[in-house]
Parts: sequence; C-alpha cells; structure tokens
Amino acid sequence: MVSDQGADRSAGAAGFPGGVGVSGLRVYDWPAADGVCGGSPHVHLVCAEAYVVVGGSGHVQTLNAQGYAETSLSAGAVVWFTPGTIHRLVNSDGRLHILVIMQNNGLPEAGDAVFTFPPATLADAGAYERAAALHGDPDEAALARRDLALEGFFELSARVRAGELGALKDFYGAARALKAGSFGAWRERWEAGPLAAAARTGEQLERLAAGDWSHLTEAAVHRLAPPEERRHGMCGRLDTYDPSAGRPPG
Repeated sequence: MVSDQGADRSAGAAGFPGGVGVSGLRVYDWPAADGVCGGSPHVHLVCAEAYVVVGGSGHVQTLNAQGYAETSLSAGAVVWFTPGTIHRLVNSDGRLHILVIMQNNGLPEAGDAVFTFPPATLADAGAYERAAALHGDPDEAALARRDLALEGFFELSARVRAGELGALKDFYGAARALKAGSFGAWRERWEAGPLAAAARTGEQLERLAAGDWSHLTEAAVHRLAPPEERRHGMCGRLDTYDPSAGRPPG
C-alpha cells in the first residue's frame, strides 16, 4: 500500500493521470526510399501507444503477429496499439500533427523503444547505440537513423507479408537481448510511477468506503506551457512535457 503521507500523494498528483506520458508530435516530412514521407519504424517492448490526430493526414504502417496493416490518420481520429506492434508513421500531406499518449511514462525515455535496424546492427549493442544516437547536425543524424531503420523495416515487412512470421520472432528476440540489461531499472520506474498511481486510487477507494474523503481537500490544478524547443524524436519533432514541472496556476 502506498504511504498516506501528504507529500507522497502530492508527488503523485503532479504526474499525468494514470502515469502516462504526453507529447506533441509533428511527423517528419522527409521523403524516404519508397517515395513517402515519415518517421523511423520501431517497436515498444512494454508500452502501449495512442495517437490523437490534431491535424493533417497520413497513416501508420504496422507489423505484428496478425501481419502487415495500414491504418489511416486524419484530424480527430484516435488510434492505439499494444507492445510488440512495429510501427511507422507516414505523413501524407506534410502537416501530420499528433498528440501521443504513452503508457508507462518514463519507460520509453529509458529505452523501451527499439528501432528496426538491420539484423547485424541489432546484434551488436555498440553498433546499435551509435546508429541510434544523434551526433552532429540533428536533422542529418535523424534522417540517417530513419533511413537505417527503414532498411531493416522493408526487409522485415517483406518477409512478414510473404507469410514468414518467424521473421517477427527473430526481431523480437534480438530486441529483447539488446535491452536485457535494462529490465531492472524499468521495473523501478514502473513501480514508482504507473503502479504507484494505480495504488493511490485503491487507497482512495478504501478511504471513501471508510468514510474518509480527506484526499479531496488536497485537490490541485496543474498546467504546463508548451516547450520552448522541439527535439528530434523517432517519428518527428517532439513537444515533450515533463509533468514534474507542473505547478498550480495562479
């Protein structure tokens, strides 16, 4: 059970509801080898991802055990997928703008995502880290990273579309091995964030059932201003929000 000390509950209240992560995403409009524009294909090992489309149009290409699919994206659409879904965002009109909601805030930032680099790169941790890093000019580095991820994605997609689902197992196995040293740290982040947020709800339900509504007197409103700078993410330029920076307005 989470501690009932006010400091603990206040710290949890500053996070986004349910321990999720939130960011604004303007999908890259850089043309790729197949003639379309978009981001770097990748997979999340333990985090579900949701898109709320703010503007523009495009689609998301996905690979999982059900095969290959394309899901259209237009203003107002809400699309989400679970861990293990390899995905590539395509920006059809150059204006695709998405609000991204990530399960388990902190885990994607801690390395939960794995690019679809070619097998030789995935098998070498050092080579993977060098390919994933953004050194030098950020546009050039992000573009090179995107194109390398597409190289592996095109091969993987062709095999899956041909019915070779074993290709997915090979990729998942390589991704798991690549991140094997991180699982303990991920668990600590999950326990301190999303799990603690869920436990607080259980605590509040118990208190309400017992006639204690004292947590309602600690209610607060939090606001975050848009970030001053966008950073280069996997799929586009990101407006990243840090809920720990939220303060009651006034």
